[in-house]
Amino acid sequence: MNNMPNMKRYGMVLGLQPGKIEEYKKLHAAVWPDVLKMIQQCHIQNYSIYLHQLDDGQHYLFSYFEYTGADFAADMAKMAADPITQRWWSCCKPCQKPLAHRAPDEWWSNMEEVFHSD
Repeated sequence: MNNMPNMKRYGMVLGLQPGKIEEYKKLHAAVWPDVLKMIQQCHIQNYSIYLHQLDDGQHYLFSYFEYTGADFAADMAKMAADPITQRWWSCCKPCQKPLAHRAPDEWWSNMEEVFHSD
């Protein structure tokens, strides 16, 4: 059962560029410690990224995390302003392929939660 009343779950999806699977896996096998610290400082926990090839032949990333802070937008702005996180993203973004139908301000596309069971 969720003992954190302010905790919100997030699921997001993003494409992966053809030929970049191994590079992306290698990056995430050794995430920079300062990037992990910033994730924690921005009230994100239980963060996972999954990879799957769908029937269209494309590879997609699915991320899941739990946010325990009080101001998601402010925490995401803090993360985006961090120079080390910016360098990390500059390594990851060439591997990624944002979905065409994402919201204008999104890189990863937010997913709607339609079911959850404790």
